[in-house]
Amino acid sequence: MGSVLLPLLQFARFCLSTVKSMASLLCSSPLPHISNGNVSAHKTVSAQLRILKFADCCRSFRGRKVHRFQWTGKRRCWNRWSQSANGRVLCMDPFLISKLDAVNQTYKELSVRLADPAVINSANEYQKLAKSMSELENVVIAYQNFQNYEAQLEEAKEMVRDSISDKEIAEIASEEAAVLEKLLKELEGQLKVMLLPSDPLDSRNIMLEVRAGAGGDEAGIWAGDLVRMYQKYAEHNLWRWSPVSCTEAEKGGYKEYVLEISGERVYSKLKHEGGVHRVQRVPNTESQGRVHTSTATVAIMPEVDDVEVVIDPKDIELSTTRSGGPGGQNVNKVETAVDLFHKPTGIRIFCSEDRTQLKNKNRAFQLLRAKLYDMQLREQKERISFQRRTQVGTGGRSEKIRTYNYKDNRVSDHRTKQNFDLSLFLDGDIDEAVQACAALEQRMLLDELAASATMSNV
Repeated sequence: MGSVLLPLLQFARFCLSTVKSMASLLCSSPLPHISNGNVSAHKTVSAQLRILKFADCCRSFRGRKVHRFQWTGKRRCWNRWSQSANGRVLCMDPFLISKLDAVNQTYKELSVRLADPAVINSANEYQKLAKSMSELENVVIAYQNFQNYEAQLEEAKEMVRDSISDKEIAEIASEEAAVLEKLLKELEGQLKVMLLPSDPLDSRNIMLEVRAGAGGDEAGIWAGDLVRMYQKYAEHNLWRWSPVSCTEAEKGGYKEYVLEISGERVYSKLKHEGGVHRVQRVPNTESQGRVHTSTATVAIMPEVDDVEVVIDPKDIELSTTRSGGPGGQNVNKVETAVDLFHKPTGIRIFCSEDRTQLKNKNRAFQLLRAKLYDMQLREQKERISFQRRTQVGTGGRSEKIRTYNYKDNRVSDHRTKQNFDLSLFLDGDIDEAVQACAALEQRMLLDELAASATMSNV
C-alpha cells in the first residue's frame, strides 16, 4: 500500500508545484528595461518545457514508478530557488550583491516605518518616507526578478543534465537556459546602472549662458546660432524658456545671452553642454570665401536654493551689561545691553539701542542673521562663479568640447568620439549627443564601481 501511496503523493505535490509555476510564469508582466522579445520567448519556452515535463511525469506514473529526474531534480532546483530568494545569488559580483541586499533591507525597513501610526499622522514625514521608498522600488523589483530568473536558469540546466534520454525536453531546456542567460546579463547591467549614485541637481531648472569667444564678429554670430539651437531643443522637450539678459553684437548675434530654462529634469540633460563650442565655416563677414574657426562658450548653472541661515545655540556666547548714558535710571541700573559672540565666524555684536534687554537681544540676533546670510550668499556666488569658469575655460579654440563643421555637414563631439548631422543638430535635435554624453558618464561611474568592488574583494 505504501509503495502506491508514496508515488501518488509525490505526483500530487509535483502537479501542484507545476501549476503554480506555470500560473506565475504566464501571469507575470515583462520587466522594465528588458526587451519584451526576450521575455516573451522565455515565457513560451518555459511553458512548453513544463508541459512536456508534466506529460513525462504522467507517463511515468502510469507504470507506478517515479523517474529520478522529476523528483530529485525538482527538489534540488527548489533548494536553489530558496537560496536565491534569500540573497545567495551566484551570477553577480559579491560587492554588488551586498549593495543590493542593503537596498532591499532599507526598502523593508521603510515599508515598516510607513505603517507606523505616528508616521501616518505626520504628513511631512510620511511623504518623505514614501518618496524614499519609491526611489528604491524599481531596484528592489529588478533584484527580485534577477533572483527568480537565476533560479529558473539553474532549474533549466538541471533538466538538461537529467533528461539525457529525452531529447525533446533537453532541447527545450537548453533553449530556455540560453534565453535566461541573456535576460540575466541585460538585467545585471540595468542593476549596475540603478546602483550608480544619482546627481541631486538633475531635477533642477537651469540658467544657460552663451558668450562669444574667439573669432571677432563671427563669434557673436555663432553665439546667436547656439542660442537658437538650445531654444529649439527646449521646445522639443516641452520646456519653458525665457531670456534673462542679452548683449547684442554689432554684426548680428550676441556677445552674451542668458536664458532660464525650466521643466522636467532640465539639468540632467543639459549639464554636459557646458564648454567651448567651435565652429568651422565661411562666415557672412568673409569676402574672400575663406573658412574661419570661431568659438562660443556655454555655461550651465543649476538653480540654487534660497540661502537658509541656521544658528546653533551652542555656537552663541551671550552676555548682558548696563548700557549707561542717557535714558534714566533704567539703563544705568538694569542690564539692558546685549553682547553677542558667534564662535564659528568670530562675529561679535554689541547692541544697546533699545531700553529693554529683550529688544536688544532680538536686534542682535537679527544683525547676526543678516551677516551670516551675506557670508553664505557670497560663498554661494563664488561656487557658481567657479563652476562657470570650470566649464568655459578661456574660450580658446583648443579647449573645444564639440566642433561644428559646415563644409562636411558634421558635428564632432570630442568627448564621445561620435559624429552627428549638423542640419538636424542646429534644428534642436541634439538628443543623440546628450544621451551619448550621459552614457559616457555612466561608463565612468561603472568603472569606479568596479574598482571599488575590486578593492573590497582584496
